[in-house]
Amino acid sequence: MQFSSLYVYAIGFLAQGFFSARMLIQWILSEKAKKVVSPNAYWICSLAGSILLFVYGWLRDDFAIIFGQVISYYIYIWNLDIKGVWHKVPLVGRVIIVSLPFLAFGMMLHDIPAFVGSFFHNESVPPLLLVWGSAGQVIFTLRFIYQWYYSYRRHESVLPVGFWIISLVGCSIIVSYGIFRLDPVLIIGQSVGFFTYSRNIVLYRKNKRK
Repeated sequence: MQFSSLYVYAIGFLAQGFFSARMLIQWILSEKAKKVVSPNAYWICSLAGSILLFVYGWLRDDFAIIFGQVISYYIYIWNLDIKGVWHKVPLVGRVIIVSLPFLAFGMMLHDIPAFVGSFFHNESVPPLLLVWGSAGQVIFTLRFIYQWYYSYRRHESVLPVGFWIISLVGCSIIVSYGIFRLDPVLIIGQSVGFFTYSRNIVLYRKNKRK
Protein backbone atom coordinates (compact mmCIF):
# COMPACT_ATOMS: atom_id res chain seq x y z
CA MET A 1 0.00 0.00 0.00
CA GLN A 2 1.37 3.39 -0.93
CA PHE A 3 1.86 6.12 1.62
CA SER A 4 -0.94 8.15 0.01
CA SER A 5 -3.34 5.23 0.48
CA LEU A 6 -2.29 4.86 4.10
CA TYR A 7 -2.92 8.56 4.60
CA VAL A 8 -6.40 8.34 3.09
CA TYR A 9 -7.36 5.27 5.11
CA ALA A 10 -6.03 6.94 8.28
CA ILE A 11 -8.49 9.80 7.74
CA GLY A 12 -11.30 7.34 7.15
CA PHE A 13 -10.55 5.28 10.25
CA LEU A 14 -10.22 8.46 12.35
CA ALA A 15 -13.67 9.54 11.13
CA GLN A 16 -15.13 6.14 12.01
CA GLY A 17 -13.33 6.39 15.33
CA PHE A 18 -15.35 9.50 16.17
CA PHE A 19 -18.57 7.81 15.05
CA SER A 20 -17.77 4.71 17.12
CA ALA A 21 -16.89 6.89 20.11
CA ARG A 22 -20.22 8.72 19.92
CA MET A 23 -22.11 5.41 19.96
CA LEU A 24 -20.02 4.03 22.82
CA ILE A 25 -20.50 7.18 24.91
CA GLN A 26 -24.23 7.30 24.19
CA TRP A 27 -24.65 3.61 25.01
CA ILE A 28 -22.72 3.80 28.31
CA LEU A 29 -24.62 6.89 29.48
CA SER A 30 -27.92 5.32 28.44
CA GLU A 31 -27.15 2.15 30.38
CA LYS A 32 -26.31 4.25 33.46
CA ALA A 33 -29.54 6.24 33.11
CA LYS A 34 -31.51 3.07 32.22
CA LYS A 35 -33.06 4.99 29.34
CA VAL A 36 -31.96 6.34 25.95
CA VAL A 37 -30.20 9.70 26.33
CA SER A 38 -28.82 12.30 23.91
CA PRO A 39 -25.49 13.50 25.41
CA ASN A 40 -23.52 16.51 24.19
CA ALA A 41 -20.51 14.31 23.36
CA TYR A 42 -22.64 12.34 20.87
CA TRP A 43 -23.19 15.42 18.72
CA ILE A 44 -19.64 16.77 19.12
CA CYS A 45 -18.16 13.45 17.94
CA SER A 46 -20.74 13.34 15.13
CA LEU A 47 -19.67 16.73 13.82
CA ALA A 48 -15.96 15.86 13.94
CA GLY A 49 -16.51 12.50 12.26
CA SER A 50 -18.69 14.03 9.55
CA ILE A 51 -15.99 16.51 8.56
CA LEU A 52 -13.36 13.76 8.31
CA LEU A 53 -15.62 11.31 6.47
CA PHE A 54 -16.47 13.99 3.94
CA VAL A 55 -12.74 14.45 3.28
CA TYR A 56 -12.26 10.67 3.08
CA GLY A 57 -15.02 10.28 0.47
CA TRP A 58 -13.53 13.09 -1.58
CA LEU A 59 -10.05 11.53 -1.50
CA ARG A 60 -11.52 8.14 -2.42
CA ASP A 61 -13.51 9.60 -5.33
CA ASP A 62 -16.58 7.98 -3.77
CA PHE A 63 -19.76 9.98 -4.17
CA ALA A 64 -21.82 7.50 -2.12
CA ILE A 65 -19.76 8.33 0.98
CA ILE A 66 -20.07 12.06 0.45
CA PHE A 67 -23.76 11.96 -0.40
CA GLY A 68 -25.90 12.98 2.56
CA GLN A 69 -23.08 14.20 4.80
CA VAL A 70 -24.02 17.86 4.43
CA ILE A 71 -27.59 17.49 5.69
CA SER A 72 -26.64 15.47 8.76
CA TYR A 73 -23.72 17.88 9.32
CA TYR A 74 -26.07 20.79 9.93
CA ILE A 75 -28.42 18.67 12.01
CA TYR A 76 -25.49 17.95 14.31
CA ILE A 77 -24.99 21.70 14.66
CA TRP A 78 -28.71 22.21 15.34
CA ASN A 79 -28.63 19.67 18.16
CA LEU A 80 -25.55 21.32 19.67
CA ASP A 81 -27.33 24.66 19.41
CA ILE A 82 -30.53 23.52 21.14
CA LYS A 83 -28.41 21.94 23.88
CA GLY A 84 -26.62 25.26 24.44
CA VAL A 85 -23.20 24.02 23.33
CA TRP A 86 -22.89 25.65 19.90
CA HIS A 87 -22.75 29.24 21.16
CA LYS A 88 -19.91 28.38 23.50
CA VAL A 89 -17.71 27.97 20.40
CA PRO A 90 -15.97 31.27 19.47
CA LEU A 91 -17.66 33.14 16.62
CA VAL A 92 -14.71 32.62 14.26
CA GLY A 93 -14.83 28.89 14.92
CA ARG A 94 -18.58 28.76 14.24
CA VAL A 95 -18.17 30.62 10.94
CA ILE A 96 -15.40 28.26 9.82
CA ILE A 97 -17.36 25.13 10.79
CA VAL A 98 -20.54 26.30 9.06
CA SER A 99 -18.59 27.25 5.92
CA LEU A 100 -16.56 24.05 5.58
CA PRO A 101 -19.05 22.07 3.44
CA PHE A 102 -19.50 25.03 1.07
CA LEU A 103 -15.74 25.39 0.69
CA ALA A 104 -15.31 21.66 0.09
CA PHE A 105 -18.06 21.53 -2.53
CA GLY A 106 -16.62 24.63 -4.16
CA MET A 107 -13.25 22.90 -4.51
CA MET A 108 -14.87 19.81 -6.05
CA LEU A 109 -17.21 21.64 -8.39
CA HIS A 110 -14.74 24.15 -9.84
CA ASP A 111 -14.40 21.71 -12.74
CA ILE A 112 -17.85 20.13 -13.06
CA PRO A 113 -17.04 17.78 -16.00
CA ALA A 114 -14.07 16.36 -14.09
CA PHE A 115 -16.20 16.04 -10.94
CA VAL A 116 -18.94 14.14 -12.80
CA GLY A 117 -16.37 11.92 -14.47
CA SER A 118 -14.54 11.01 -11.28
CA PHE A 119 -17.56 10.49 -9.04
CA PHE A 120 -20.35 9.23 -11.31
CA HIS A 121 -18.25 7.39 -13.89
CA ASN A 122 -15.75 5.85 -11.53
CA GLU A 123 -14.78 2.50 -13.11
CA SER A 124 -14.25 0.93 -9.69
CA VAL A 125 -17.84 1.72 -8.66
CA PRO A 126 -20.48 0.33 -11.09
CA PRO A 127 -23.68 2.43 -11.44
CA LEU A 128 -25.90 -0.10 -9.64
CA LEU A 129 -23.45 -0.35 -6.76
CA LEU A 130 -23.26 3.45 -6.59
CA VAL A 131 -27.08 3.60 -6.37
CA TRP A 132 -27.07 0.94 -3.64
CA GLY A 133 -24.42 2.74 -1.60
CA SER A 134 -26.16 6.07 -2.08
CA ALA A 135 -29.44 4.51 -0.91
CA GLY A 136 -27.73 3.53 2.32
CA GLN A 137 -26.47 7.08 2.78
CA VAL A 138 -29.95 8.47 2.04
CA ILE A 139 -31.48 6.23 4.72
CA PHE A 140 -28.73 7.22 7.15
CA THR A 141 -29.49 10.86 6.39
CA LEU A 142 -33.24 10.31 6.82
CA ARG A 143 -32.66 9.05 10.35
CA PHE A 144 -31.23 12.43 11.33
CA ILE A 145 -33.98 14.32 9.51
CA TYR A 146 -36.45 12.21 11.48
CA GLN A 147 -34.51 12.90 14.70
CA TRP A 148 -34.45 16.63 13.97
CA TYR A 149 -38.22 16.74 13.26
CA TYR A 150 -39.01 14.70 16.39
CA SER A 151 -36.76 16.89 18.54
CA TYR A 152 -37.92 20.16 16.94
CA ARG A 153 -41.54 19.44 17.88
CA ARG A 154 -40.48 18.80 21.48
CA HIS A 155 -37.96 21.68 21.68
CA GLU A 156 -35.23 19.36 22.98
CA SER A 157 -32.61 17.00 21.58
CA VAL A 158 -34.02 13.46 21.64
CA LEU A 159 -32.91 10.17 20.03
CA PRO A 160 -36.28 8.38 19.46
CA VAL A 161 -36.76 4.67 18.78
CA GLY A 162 -37.49 5.35 15.10
CA PHE A 163 -33.99 6.82 14.80
CA TRP A 164 -32.42 3.51 15.86
CA ILE A 165 -34.65 1.40 13.62
CA ILE A 166 -33.76 3.51 10.57
CA SER A 167 -30.10 3.31 11.64
CA LEU A 168 -30.18 -0.49 11.55
CA VAL A 169 -31.57 -0.52 8.01
CA GLY A 170 -29.06 2.05 6.70
CA CYS A 171 -26.19 0.35 8.50
CA SER A 172 -26.98 -2.99 6.83
CA ILE A 173 -26.95 -1.44 3.37
CA ILE A 174 -23.71 0.47 3.93
CA VAL A 175 -21.91 -2.60 5.32
CA SER A 176 -22.93 -4.61 2.24
CA TYR A 177 -21.76 -1.73 0.04
CA GLY A 178 -18.45 -1.68 1.88
CA ILE A 179 -18.05 -5.44 1.33
CA PHE A 180 -18.55 -5.04 -2.43
CA ARG A 181 -16.11 -2.11 -2.44
CA LEU A 182 -13.62 -3.98 -0.23
CA ASP A 183 -13.61 -0.87 1.98
CA PRO A 184 -12.43 -1.77 5.53
CA VAL A 185 -13.33 1.70 6.82
CA LEU A 186 -17.01 1.26 5.99
CA ILE A 187 -17.17 -2.41 7.03
CA ILE A 188 -15.51 -2.04 10.43
CA GLY A 189 -16.96 1.39 11.22
CA GLN A 190 -20.56 0.50 10.44
CA SER A 191 -20.46 -2.98 11.97
CA VAL A 192 -19.88 -1.43 15.39
CA GLY A 193 -23.30 0.21 15.13
CA PHE A 194 -25.30 -3.01 15.02
CA PHE A 195 -24.97 -3.61 18.77
CA THR A 196 -25.63 -0.05 19.95
CA TYR A 197 -28.60 0.44 17.60
CA SER A 198 -30.15 -2.84 18.77
CA ARG A 199 -29.42 -2.12 22.43
CA ASN A 200 -31.09 1.31 22.29
CA ILE A 201 -34.21 -0.29 20.79
CA VAL A 202 -34.23 -2.79 23.68
CA LEU A 203 -33.89 0.05 26.23
CA TYR A 204 -36.84 1.86 24.65
CA ARG A 205 -39.00 -1.25 24.83
CA LYS A 206 -38.07 -1.84 28.48
CA ASN A 207 -38.98 1.75 29.39
CA LYS A 208 -42.22 1.50 27.42
CA ARG A 209 -43.27 -1.63 29.36
CA LYS A 210 -42.53 0.18 32.64
